[in-house]
Amino acid sequence: MTRPLIVIFTAIGLDAIGIGLIFPILPSLLQAVTHASNVAPCIGVMTALYAVMQFVFAPVLGALSDRLGRRPVLLISLLGAAVNYLFLAFAPNLWLLLLGRAIAGLTSANTSVAAAYITDISPEDERARRFGLMNAMFGIGFIIGPVLGGALGDYGLRLPFIAAAVLNGGNLLLALFVLPESRTPTRAPLDLATLNPLAPLRWVWSMKPLLPLIALFFLFAATGEAYGTCWALWGKDAFHWNGLLIGLSLGAFGVCQTLSQAFLPGPAVRRLGERAAVLTGIAGACIALAVMAFAGQGWMVFAVMPVFALGGIGAPALQSLATRQVDPDRQGQFQGVLASTVSLASIVAPLGFSSLYFVLHAGHPGAIWLSVVALYALAVPIVLGLRFRPNGLA
Repeated sequence: MTRPLIVIFTAIGLDAIGIGLIFPILPSLLQAVTHASNVAPCIGVMTALYAVMQFVFAPVLGALSDRLGRRPVLLISLLGAAVNYLFLAFAPNLWLLLLGRAIAGLTSANTSVAAAYITDISPEDERARRFGLMNAMFGIGFIIGPVLGGALGDYGLRLPFIAAAVLNGGNLLLALFVLPESRTPTRAPLDLATLNPLAPLRWVWSMKPLLPLIALFFLFAATGEAYGTCWALWGKDAFHWNGLLIGLSLGAFGVCQTLSQAFLPGPAVRRLGERAAVLTGIAGACIALAVMAFAGQGWMVFAVMPVFALGGIGAPALQSLATRQVDPDRQGQFQGVLASTVSLASIVAPLGFSSLYFVLHAGHPGAIWLSVVALYALAVPIVLGLRFRPNGLA
């Protein structure tokens, strides 16, 4: 593996650790700040606000990276993330926490740039494997982050934010001194119209064959939001887990996802093809979610994690296939659109899942996972109807 890939994967992993640190302690922190008995709506609002900022700025950063280069855009966003976590570490009330999450969403809109960077330096036949490794690094981050965050949060609710600030500072230094530029910037004059976050979406809307892909990215992203929004709440309500056990359960989830995404996407695509790989991932996730919905004891959640991991093999195949649908000069913009699609789902889904959990938790907390199965069911006919051309569409 080349040095730039090692650096970008390491940076992605450190970023994921910083994000994962706060999941186990967010409900407790919000209860301490708001003194509310049920903070599910607050979690939904905070998550949606974070996503709004990603939605607005992901295509902007993607377009800027096409013109100015990937490296400077990544550096600026990493600096902002480190400053943001320090801000959150000392915010004394809900409004400042919300402001901090808004800043975090703005600075974390660098996923599109990282994906474009990997596309720049990867041949087409390597992209599925490398996107799988990218997702695996997120998985590693979510192994370490929640466990560390849960352990630190039991000693102090603000400690995970301080740890996240330190990790993001290290991430910035790593990229500053080691990460090279991945492509020659166009240096073309910047059309201010490209800074409109809806402009790239209009471009995709004009490319009709891309719309089913965009819809799938939206649905997959929406299902993923259920875990960050409801996992900690569900663990407390269903099994009376403390911060450490919530972190360990998320860490176990991360272990299985990491192993799956590191080793399975490439072989799965070669043997099954992209369509069957995506459907296999959906099937694995739905089986695991059904078990979680009716689990009577906490050990059952850990036992079903290997099945849950199969859900990770479809997304890298889908992402690799999507990169072939546009030419290299539009990769940054297209990846920005995909990131905006994910962010759009991340605006709607947390509000929906948190509201639904608020209604369901008193009777049956696990019912929330059946709603995720329903979203996956919507994706199946879209996958079956996909039609792809071997060459780019634009």
